[in-house]
Amino acid sequence: MFGWLTERIGRRGDDESRRGASTEGHSEREAVQGAYRRHRPEDVASFTELAIEAFPDLAGRISCFGADWLGRQFATDKARLVGGEPQILLLDAGAGEALQVPASITEFHERELLEAPDEAIALSFYKEWIRRGGDAPAYDQCVGYKQPLFLGGTDDVSNLEVSDFEVYWSICAQLLDQTRHLPPGTRIGRVSISK
Repeated sequence: MFGWLTERIGRRGDDESRRGASTEGHSEREAVQGAYRRHRPEDVASFTELAIEAFPDLAGRISCFGADWLGRQFATDKARLVGGEPQILLLDAGAGEALQVPASITEFHERELLEAPDEAIALSFYKEWIRRGGDAPAYDQCVGYKQPLFLGGTDDVSNLEVSDFEVYWSICAQLLDQTRHLPPGTRIGRVSISK
């Protein structure tokens, strides 16, 4: 479906000379590839359900198609059309935010992801995580916040850890549900998670 994306950002193990790309360009493509992934078609519904659990107002209008290394999901939004194309939402469970991206899915992959990777997938932050010894997350993992930003966590590498993607989203969704109605600045004394 997005074969051109693989061509544009490369595949691990591709022969540099066969593509005629520079070494610098190849490492940049590998970094983007490690920092972003598309959801498998058979997993789209379950990833979308996780997003709706955290952002219930989006039910019936989104379909999640990918995620970055921080576990932020990207979704098409049927409620926002430009030229008949659904626009993108960036859904950040760790920050408790749904942000509008002024691009279609094609524009996201062809332009935003490749020309503005820091804005799209926090590529510099990813490189810092890797440089400090962090691992690239597997398909079912993300590098989530130990203390979510919406609960006063800091947006730095010391507040990150590799997490199971579904568990991270489910916990953040429950915390968002319990705190969404509170006024900004409300102190939260204790958080407990039970089965």
